[in-house]
Amino acid sequence: MASRSWNRVELIGNLTRDPELRYTPTGTAVATFSIATNRTYISDGEKKEEADFHRIVAWNKLAELCSQLLKKGNRVFVSGRLQNRTWEGQDGNQRNTTEIVIEDMILLTSKNGTGDYTAADTSEAELPSRQVESTPQAAVAEDLPEAVEEKAEQPEEAKKEEKPKTQKEDIEDIEDLPF
Repeated sequence: MASRSWNRVELIGNLTRDPELRYTPTGTAVATFSIATNRTYISDGEKKEEADFHRIVAWNKLAELCSQLLKKGNRVFVSGRLQNRTWEGQDGNQRNTTEIVIEDMILLTSKNGTGDYTAADTSEAELPSRQVESTPQAAVAEDLPEAVEEKAEQPEEAKKEEKPKTQKEDIEDIEDLPF
C-alpha cells in the first residue's frame, strides 16, 4: 500500500536582499532571494526575538514577476515546497542547501511601503500579485467598476446562452478582480 506524503511550506516575511534573476542555458528564468521570518518568545522572564533566514527559488514567469515586483525590505507571502540539494563546490568539497521552491507569491507591502493596504492605497497602488498555475495575475481596484458595469449590461438571454468556461478563460477573468 502506497502512502501519501506532503511537502508544503508557507511563509510571511521580509526580503533580506533584492531578487537575483538568471536564466538557464535553455532560457528558463530562475530567481533567488532570501526571506527573514521573526519570532518572539519569553525565556527566563525576558522577551527575546529570533530571526530565521530562508532561501527562496522561483522559476519561469513567477521568477520574472518576483524580479520585477520585489525589493529588499518588502513583506511577502510565499508558498511552495521544501527542497534539499547537494553539489560539489569548486574546492572539491560536497555542499548542501535547503531551499523553498515557490509556486505562489503575494506582495504584502504597498507602494508607499507601509505594508498595509487602505482604501486610499488601492486606488493608485498595485495590489498583491499572485501566481496562478504559472500565469501571473495582478489587478488594480479601479478596474473593478468597469468589469461590474460590463457584466451588468449583458441581457439576460446572453447570460443564459454562455457556455461553461475553460480553466484558461477562468484565469483570464481573474485579471478583472480586485485581488
